[in-house]
Amino acid sequence: MSIVEMRVPTIGESINEVTLSQWLKPDGAIINMDEPICEFESDKATLEFPAEAGGKLIYVASEGEDLKIGDLVAKIDTSFAGASATPEVIPAQPAQEEKKVEPSSPATSNYATGTPSPAAGKILAEKGIDPSAVIGSGKDGRITKEDAQKAEVPVKKQETAPEPEKKVVAPAANTAFSRVVRTEKMSRMRRTIANRLVSAKNNAAMLTTFNEVDLTNINALRAKYQDAFVAKYGIKLGYMSLFSKACASVLLEMPEINAAIDGENIIYHDYADISIAVSTPSGLVVPPVHNVESLQLHEIEFKIKELADKARNNKLTLDEMKGGTFTITNGGIFGSMMSTPILNEPQSAILGMHAIINRPVAVGNQVEIRPMMYLAMSYDHRIIDGSSSVTFLVRVKKLLEDPTLLFLGLI
Repeated sequence: MSIVEMRVPTIGESINEVTLSQWLKPDGAIINMDEPICEFESDKATLEFPAEAGGKLIYVASEGEDLKIGDLVAKIDTSFAGASATPEVIPAQPAQEEKKVEPSSPATSNYATGTPSPAAGKILAEKGIDPSAVIGSGKDGRITKEDAQKAEVPVKKQETAPEPEKKVVAPAANTAFSRVVRTEKMSRMRRTIANRLVSAKNNAAMLTTFNEVDLTNINALRAKYQDAFVAKYGIKLGYMSLFSKACASVLLEMPEINAAIDGENIIYHDYADISIAVSTPSGLVVPPVHNVESLQLHEIEFKIKELADKARNNKLTLDEMKGGTFTITNGGIFGSMMSTPILNEPQSAILGMHAIINRPVAVGNQVEIRPMMYLAMSYDHRIIDGSSSVTFLVRVKKLLEDPTLLFLGLI
């Protein structure tokens, strides 16, 4: 018997520990080389762990267990290698007997037939669909991600109760008095987020300054050119690309806002890598869009969409999480009218967008209803003076209220 030990590999320079979030193969399963057997959750991303050999999988670690780099995860008994892929030898039968073979049992069936890929398995589990009810279109009948997405949840027929009976049914007597307590271990990402937020609060001299922006002209611009923009680029012109472009323009003019403290030194950046906050089931992540100052609006929109999709599907790589010189977070999509965002270390400033609300405002000597948004910028007072933070917000406000200045490069 030959045993191959599967240990936690080196994932990144700053990652010393991971969490085994879930097994993708059952204990004792016969697996092939390079087949994903489990998922690791690191501080920044979720990674699949492929088998280093084919054979029988033997669990060593448990789901939810924290593991250091080099810790033993599982063992593979290679004496079983190829067992699942080796077709059963069937004695030769007379010609007339071969006609009796049922077409519903293809000779190519093997371990992959009816087995969902890791991504497909997740989708089916979320939908509550049994893999055995799905026909795989992949190689050897494997269920692909597309098969899982197309699979429909079986509808159970239920008899429609008469209306009077519905009124009679009362909730369980103890529903309003539940005393159930549930304890769950925090995910690694949630723990990391918690530690970093506390660190930012404790280590930075953080202040927040506020302003408001009238989005009348931005809304008019989007309404007038949206159809043409979509027709040419295949994506909608959103607020985030316009806000990112405006911030990038001012960041290059005010390098102290785009800087970071490193010990007793200050690191300045001659580019604007803007981190975009994305809410995921695991927590908030902030992958950066690099060189926003050099990108067109449609390029920013595509990059934001790509990063957001990857974040929500746990597909972000470690490289895609690195960097960032300034952060934008949009609590307005959840209805927030005002907030004080926390710094994303080691960055020195973060801009908070909020809900757009039609409010009466003074325009000249008249009162008009305008689409208004409150802006909040939290900053590290150790490196950014109050006057600089106010000036930054005022200049961003000016570019957004008159977007022509943004397109002409005038601040």
